[in-house]
Amino acid sequence: MKKWVPVRHWYGIGTEHALLGFHLVIGKTQLRGGNYQKMAPKQPNTGLFVGLNKGHVVTKKELAPRPSDRKGKTSKRVHFVRNLIREVAGFAPYEKRITELLKVGKDKRALKVAKRKLGTHKRAKKKREEMSSVLRKMRSGGGAEKKK
Repeated sequence: MKKWVPVRHWYGIGTEHALLGFHLVIGKTQLRGGNYQKMAPKQPNTGLFVGLNKGHVVTKKELAPRPSDRKGKTSKRVHFVRNLIREVAGFAPYEKRITELLKVGKDKRALKVAKRKLGTHKRAKKKREEMSSVLRKMRSGGGAEKKK
């Protein structure tokens, strides 16, 4: 018998760090499922010492954003430099091959080529999306030139 069971996943301290997800249960085996949603934030304390929102009322201290919060976000300068290099150097041979595969509609093969070159599935998916967006831009740009 197959059924989806709601599950809470804790990834930090406190109830604001809980994710509500679903696991697929087939017989006695449990598989992880998708569509995770963040739970509602914790209600403020009431000042009472009983109840769901018990506890002393305090005002939360505003903290300055930490440098680690912007990890993974590229700056304007880095973005500009990367675009300039891409414009001058063009694409690597494996990237050209991926675009050719995407042109003929072989998305899965393109993903396999990217994974083989880049090492991880996540990086391969990102590269495939990048190359397909480049292809889309080329098509939209090429279509505009033909109309003139």
